[in-house]
Amino acid sequence: MTAIEFDHIGKQYRLGLVSTGTLSHDLNRWWQTAILRREDPYLKIGSVNDRTKAADSDYVWALRDIDFKVEQGDVVGIIGKNGAGKSTLLKLLSKVTAPTVGTIRARGRIASLLEVGTGFHGEMTGRENIFLNGAIMGMTRQEISRKLDEIVDFSGCERYLDTPVKRYSSGMTVRLGFAVAAHLDPEIIVVDEVLAVGDAEFQKKAIGKMQSISHTQGRTVLFVSHNMGAVRNLCTRGIVLDKGLLVFDGETNAAVDFYTTACHKNDSSNFVELLDTHHVLGHTREVSFVSFYQPKESMRYALDEDIVFHIKLHASQTKRDCRINCTIWNMEGNPVGSVVSSLGFDIEKDCDRIIEYKIINPGLVSGLYDLTFSVGIGDVVDGLRLFDGIRNFMGFEIDKLSSVSQEDFSVWKRTWGSIMLSHQIRVIE
Repeated sequence: MTAIEFDHIGKQYRLGLVSTGTLSHDLNRWWQTAILRREDPYLKIGSVNDRTKAADSDYVWALRDIDFKVEQGDVVGIIGKNGAGKSTLLKLLSKVTAPTVGTIRARGRIASLLEVGTGFHGEMTGRENIFLNGAIMGMTRQEISRKLDEIVDFSGCERYLDTPVKRYSSGMTVRLGFAVAAHLDPEIIVVDEVLAVGDAEFQKKAIGKMQSISHTQGRTVLFVSHNMGAVRNLCTRGIVLDKGLLVFDGETNAAVDFYTTACHKNDSSNFVELLDTHHVLGHTREVSFVSFYQPKESMRYALDEDIVFHIKLHASQTKRDCRINCTIWNMEGNPVGSVVSSLGFDIEKDCDRIIEYKIINPGLVSGLYDLTFSVGIGDVVDGLRLFDGIRNFMGFEIDKLSSVSQEDFSVWKRTWGSIMLSHQIRVIE
């Protein structure tokens, strides 16, 4: 049974202005669309929703021609870059805003958790907000009372239940909001990245609850997240949005691979002149990263190949015994290994230094990876003092083949991890 149907949905916004710009045009739009049921006379062909480029039109399509169906009991992960249209899609489904063109059909009650505090009144207590949210979803007072203890226990906010919600932390607000949405028997649950605010224990509990209500109770879940690990573990289907367009719809692992590969291709240059956006905030920059160069023509390495970078640094102060540290991340956003430098180097004031940095046979299985680097003084025992850190600047790919034996390890399963451990077996008896 189809739970949700998006029928050629589009959402257009006018940049910098609200409505058409004049009262007479607003009245004409209302008359044509609401009374005569005609197409919006002020609907224009707008520019593509690319947040990285200056607008060439006053109009922009946040979503364009979105057309798909969600079956009852599906858990659908919606992924894409910031500004791709994910939150707009969920707001249309939740009727926070209306589509410019197209129709959305949903079967059953919808519980939405779009941002911290959605649907909560700050002056009301947690208990009062539970009843308010339940009433909004069409529940009777008796139904809510029957579920109250279960909601409070799941949220872990019992001590503050009779405290106004405005005094809750963002994490407590999300805990209570998710507990209400998950326990008041909605047919459709819409969750937009808010779980990232909660602590690790609550995220695990929330994901387990979503799995439970989808598998055992047949509820439909739409889940937006930048945590690719959570999307893989929770969702049965993946949808990728890019610049307001639906670019992939299919099996979850294939959707995540499509998204991460597309992101990697955009950052595949073997030379990077670092920008301010690459640097982690909060560091002194007494020694700072200037650029990275990868000597290979491509960013693809064999399974057993060393990974080599040339790193250019600049010093605003003379520093002795500096160390460069590196962490490798998989495309689910989890760290898979780190290098804490054992060899220091000196750098003089107002001078540059180029360092060759080699990660020796890291043992990574095939896939895409990202890097973060930091530079500072000290060690992990006595404490590190960091001058600069960089992220989201360069990625690399590990091929399926060994450079020595040409042996193919394409059968490797994701559940085994990201590192192929070296081993030796010897029969001693």
